[in-house]
Amino acid sequence: MLEVIPAIDLKDGAVVNLRQGKFDQSTIYSTDPVETAGRWVAEGCRRLHIVDLDGALAGKSVSYEVVKAIASSFPKLVIQLGGGIRSLTIIERYIDAGVKDLVLGTQAVERPSFVDEAAEAFPGHIIVGLDGVKGRVAIHGWKTVTEFGVLDLARRFEQAGIEGIVYTDIERDGMMSGINLEATVHLAEAINVPVIASGGINQLADIETLAALPRSETGGIQGVITGRAIYEGTLSLSEAIAVTQSYR
Repeated sequence: MLEVIPAIDLKDGAVVNLRQGKFDQSTIYSTDPVETAGRWVAEGCRRLHIVDLDGALAGKSVSYEVVKAIASSFPKLVIQLGGGIRSLTIIERYIDAGVKDLVLGTQAVERPSFVDEAAEAFPGHIIVGLDGVKGRVAIHGWKTVTEFGVLDLARRFEQAGIEGIVYTDIERDGMMSGINLEATVHLAEAINVPVIASGGINQLADIETLAALPRSETGGIQGVITGRAIYEGTLSLSEAIAVTQSYR
């Protein structure tokens, strides 16, 4: 069954959303991330996607205390966290704080061996985040577009024993223009680890389209992250979760 995953993007301690990852085009939705997490839990959320935007830019963890507060307030909530994860020490610290999965982005691209080390040291806890622009991977808070292809890196990392890949189409992210279905399906069909889709979700029809796709225990699009749509009200999280029930 497709898992619908609400996103909390943290910047300066507030819940925000960026358009196409641009920090000068941000919208503040709440100054209380714990309360926001509670809102999504009340609507049926079982997994939460948190992004430390400040950490992504700084290259180090910035929002640890906020994330820890969310984890301690909702101990049954499965949390996946990305942004500024650059060392095994910070991974261990977050796992000890109650975070289930750490999403490695920039560090994974710049030092692929780090993914191997992390997956070996913390089996069952490592996800790779691949953020794409026209098939190329972007890093450093999406400010640098590399020459690495999304699919090439995905195939490299699936050999490391990771839990899955979060794939974000940056040009769709925060735009509510619909997910890049073709690219996401292509990626999911080409690898044997679960893919979590991200970027562009706008309405219930987007969820229904993804929920109807085939998936297996080892692959396929297993989850979808939604941010701006649930904050702007074009998508009801509880309705999105409910609609996936018919596609078990």
